[in-house]
Amino acid sequence: MSALTGTGALVRLILRRDRVVMPAWILLVALVPLGTASGTAALYPTDEARQGYIDDLSRSSLLILFYGRTPTPDLGSLIFWRSASGMVILGLIGLLTVIRHTRVEEEAGRRELVGSAAVGRYADLTAALVATSGAFLVLAVLVALGMASQRTPVPGAVAMGLAWAAAGILFAAVGAVVAQLSQSAAAARGLGIAVLAAAFAVRAVGDVAAQQGSGPSWLSWVPPLGWAYQVRAYDGDRWWVLGMAAVLAVALSGVAFRLAARRDLGAGLLAPRLGPAVAAPSLRTPLALAWRLHRGTLYAWTAGFVVYGLLIGGIADAAGDLVGDNQQLRAVMERLGGQSALSDVFIASSLGISALIVSAYAISAALRMRVEEAGLRSEPVLVAGASRLGWAGSHVVFALLGPVVAMAASGLTAGVVYGLSTGDVGRQVPRVLWGALVQLPAIWVLAALTVAVFGLRPRLAPAVGWLALVICLLVGQVGAALRLSQSLLDVSPFTHIPHAPGGAVPMTPLVVLTGLAVALVLVGLIGFRRRDIPVT
Repeated sequence: MSALTGTGALVRLILRRDRVVMPAWILLVALVPLGTASGTAALYPTDEARQGYIDDLSRSSLLILFYGRTPTPDLGSLIFWRSASGMVILGLIGLLTVIRHTRVEEEAGRRELVGSAAVGRYADLTAALVATSGAFLVLAVLVALGMASQRTPVPGAVAMGLAWAAAGILFAAVGAVVAQLSQSAAAARGLGIAVLAAAFAVRAVGDVAAQQGSGPSWLSWVPPLGWAYQVRAYDGDRWWVLGMAAVLAVALSGVAFRLAARRDLGAGLLAPRLGPAVAAPSLRTPLALAWRLHRGTLYAWTAGFVVYGLLIGGIADAAGDLVGDNQQLRAVMERLGGQSALSDVFIASSLGISALIVSAYAISAALRMRVEEAGLRSEPVLVAGASRLGWAGSHVVFALLGPVVAMAASGLTAGVVYGLSTGDVGRQVPRVLWGALVQLPAIWVLAALTVAVFGLRPRLAPAVGWLALVICLLVGQVGAALRLSQSLLDVSPFTHIPHAPGGAVPMTPLVVLTGLAVALVLVGLIGFRRRDIPVT
């Protein structure tokens, strides 16, 4: 039997398991540059207008950190630059997808079950890489078609699509490597995210140095993330960088296969640290156990939103300069925020985007109950004396209060930075913090919907939770551009969130959304209390 026997069947299994999540993120990510290009072309129709926009943005080193070196005023080049942070997201998706279909399956014992059939030793790893890489190539096609539809040069559109795919495929290969090193999926994710964070930081330092004309600009070429940025779509179209990325992806995959050959099934090359023989007193309650399970993710999300708050606060004071004499853009921004200052409108819009992102954390935290149940780890806790409501409620706490921490961190950081730039910290911090916290009822609705489905139909909980988020993202990002009716726009709870700071904040929609979230949580907890356990 060949070491790759059964690869095709496992690829089909992966595609079946991800039949909702994978198309959702492909479509969502593909719409981002298309929507950005459409809006930018309408607001900045000439090279002169776009160059002024770029000059205003490039005053901030924070933007260079996130987006890379400034582009040419060509529409395609500007969109590639503005959407560059999407490549970081794609790297994270590729990393987590491969780990999910390799190390997670092995840790749960399903890999051993599959391996007992006519399946080769390397079939699961190969299938994960093939399925994930194929998804990114589909994304590349959609991105290229979307950018070409905006009348940008076709070669640049293809280069942009392939650059995005390269970022995802490279970190999928990184995921394959770290999956062989650690015995646990959580540690593998930690290693992979650390590599992604280091790659982003090194690339950012290099790009800032190159933009300023001094310092270690060569750092912007450090792979794997630096190479995706260096494709420079619409600005030279460096095809040879894509060739280098393909060689690196193959090399990393080869390393992963070599490492897989040197370890036992279920083991990792890095020995796990042994825990204490007796649990600490702090782990005697379901809430303490939930804190142990959720704390690493909560720390990571909070740190990420502190950085995001720095970006918001650093740019907010220059929002008026970005608008300049563009009366059309000024009218759009004022419609979004009523009579408030343009800086307030920018902050409110940015916090609205952060709320959508934090919703992903809330859904993931709620789905931790499903992960524990499907992994047969809930039963030992429940038979040890913990009540069903106590166990489920401990996870619901993090699904509801975790977003409070993340949004507060983002709002507080943005308020401090913005206040320092305006010289009025005491006034700006509470205003911006309130603008962040006012988003919470909409986030809670999505988390509560996931809890409700988990209690009633646990197998459907992941699909319903993530699909609800995708619908909200689509409504928020492209609903107005597609001229959807208000009744369709009102499906998203985020449509009902008032713009703050700067606008009026009616309490009625916030109370209604919070009440809806409470009702959905109660439905979920009652359903969980009455149904069978486990449902695998």
